[in-house]
Amino acid sequence: MRQVSLFTLCVFFAPLLLTACGAPEDSSVAIQPPSATAESDGSAEMFSTDDPFIWLEEVEGSEALAWAAAQNELSIPRLQGDARFTEIRAEIEAILTSDDRIPSGSLVDGYVYNFWQDNDHVRGVLRRSSLASYAGQDVEWETVLDVDALASIENANWVYKGRTCLPTDHSRCLIHLSDGGKDAVVVREFDLQAKNFVDGGFFVAEAKTNIDWVDANTLLVGTDFGEGSLTTSGYARTLRLWRRGTDLETAEQIIEIDSADMSVDVRTLSADESDLSIITRRPDFFTEENWLLTEQGTLADIPLPIDASSQGMLGKQILVLLRSDWSIDGDAIYKAGSLVSMNLLESIRSQAPVELTTVLDPSSNDQLDAIDAVSITSTSVYVSGLKDVAGILLRARPDEQGWTTTPIDLPDNGAIQVVSADDYTDTVLVNYESFLIPDTLYLIEGDAEPRQIKALSPRFDASDYVTEQYFANSADGTAIPYFVVRPAGIEMNGSTPTELTAYGGFEISRTPAYISAIDQAWISRGGAYVLANIRGGGEYGPSWHQSALLENRQRVFDDFIAVAEDVIDSGLTSSTLLGIRGGSNGGLLVTAVMVQRPELYKAIISAVPLIDMLRYHKLLAGASWMAEYGNPDIPEHHAFISEYSPYQLVSPDEDYPEIFLWTNPKDDRVHPGHARKMAARMIDQGHDIIYFENSEGGHGGGANLNQLATTNAMQIVYFLQQLTDR
Repeated sequence: MRQVSLFTLCVFFAPLLLTACGAPEDSSVAIQPPSATAESDGSAEMFSTDDPFIWLEEVEGSEALAWAAAQNELSIPRLQGDARFTEIRAEIEAILTSDDRIPSGSLVDGYVYNFWQDNDHVRGVLRRSSLASYAGQDVEWETVLDVDALASIENANWVYKGRTCLPTDHSRCLIHLSDGGKDAVVVREFDLQAKNFVDGGFFVAEAKTNIDWVDANTLLVGTDFGEGSLTTSGYARTLRLWRRGTDLETAEQIIEIDSADMSVDVRTLSADESDLSIITRRPDFFTEENWLLTEQGTLADIPLPIDASSQGMLGKQILVLLRSDWSIDGDAIYKAGSLVSMNLLESIRSQAPVELTTVLDPSSNDQLDAIDAVSITSTSVYVSGLKDVAGILLRARPDEQGWTTTPIDLPDNGAIQVVSADDYTDTVLVNYESFLIPDTLYLIEGDAEPRQIKALSPRFDASDYVTEQYFANSADGTAIPYFVVRPAGIEMNGSTPTELTAYGGFEISRTPAYISAIDQAWISRGGAYVLANIRGGGEYGPSWHQSALLENRQRVFDDFIAVAEDVIDSGLTSSTLLGIRGGSNGGLLVTAVMVQRPELYKAIISAVPLIDMLRYHKLLAGASWMAEYGNPDIPEHHAFISEYSPYQLVSPDEDYPEIFLWTNPKDDRVHPGHARKMAARMIDQGHDIIYFENSEGGHGGGANLNQLATTNAMQIVYFLQQLTDR
């Protein structure tokens, strides 16, 4: 791999001052919404919460685990002992592990790599086939790594977490393995051709490691180097240049950020005639500062706005998504929400944008409201867009005038996702689905029309259901879209048991995907499903997200409440038949609206949730989400967070529905103490609750598909008990 030397551009850059100066498969640790890694630090707080249940924050504490076990002794018989549980679990597991699932894969220079789990491969196998075989009927798979066999040999609880491969030799990879589903991983060098771990190869012990290749014998590594080496969010503060055959502890430090920053990351990207290592400092979740690593080991500043999000390279051009308007010398304005490109190396040399060009601007394009994702092949940029939450796909290519954008002909009114884009060819795999149409996988090669190569067999009779989109007016008058999937021909007299769900945070868009295994079990038993596209997400671009940040967080809850009221007013359901479900940030959502408007709901499922919002920033990596929620140690922030934090507002004088809270101690993203403490406080106040704590699973809720089937089935049994049993 060749690193670009900026000396060859006839310009000198002084080394970066490295001293600290103050305050959701194949890369290393991705900074994800509600993600984390460190225990509560026990430091003094500006505000005392006088919390009698703080001992439940000790993740593996004997008393906390004993308390959770005692709750399981109540919840497991209640839910798994229900006569319907075994049948529902079997239904869900059959869907999750079925042999006719589409084996989604990553394209790598004519090959397709797929990670597969089923009843014979509970932990899973990494396997590959040629693209030609993959596009055919009977795929010839070659197993590369059997995680079940590895776990058995090593007597370890391995969960596969992806790989990071060398661009110039994609057979040489770094495999990420997790203990029980945690975000923290062990990193080990692996040879995909030889199909084994490299003897004496690179190895990094368990941590939330951020890592990428510089060349075949050099890595850039950010990991836990001991005391003082992590940010308050629990991510690495430093990156070190680690050469093969040397000790990682003595590797040269390239950069150190302040402990108050969120993280420092590295990505090595294929560019025009070279591969470039981009170093990114993230002060918070929505800002970044980027440098290019030179051959001399110095860092050259990339002139971008602090809130722009770099997406990758095509040739000489770096692709960037803008979160706010970018004004150049008070003249040209590049609009928030747009995708732009600029000549990376010339811009670094000039320390100003060179060849800055708009690739796609949703504000001036009637085809879309927002850009959802960007994928890059060897010659094209594929842009996944949204129009009133429905997906579209466009292909952009550079030309003499700038960029030419062409829409790709795919079905309407569904979710469109680029599954994989090949760095080595102009080839992409694209998935289309809608609520009632199962996944269909298309292969696009160059200018050829999309070719359907795989389709999931229907899991239920779609003719029994209808899907509709409506808009509810929120408290401030904003129109909030939501989808309804309901049995056809029902009476709109408020008699249909209904599940309402949403997310509402971190720019994440919820699109009309095929009804999941858990929700198939629900609608097949007469229930309706409602998905709300509330503010905080990215469905309508950066402003849809930014309008619900910090002191405006109540808008997220108002939007959800407005949809709940609209669903009831429509005659679909009633408050005695309405259940709500959310996980992570969505768990905060449903718990907060339960506290604010308990009379609207009969059932609440809050999974791996944030709940104690006055301490979230001190639990695991909660500090990394302060750009979303605010900093409770700032009096003004403490004031507006206090107005919705469920843990502090839950009251013994209110009549709440019986909430179902669940989590697990292997979740090192959102601290299990949130769910534990809320359950304990509600029990202490005399409320009826259900609490379940699995022994493993991480933030995904299950270390394997069998565990996922169990937690899914428990949730459906709970909904049936609350919403259909009389």
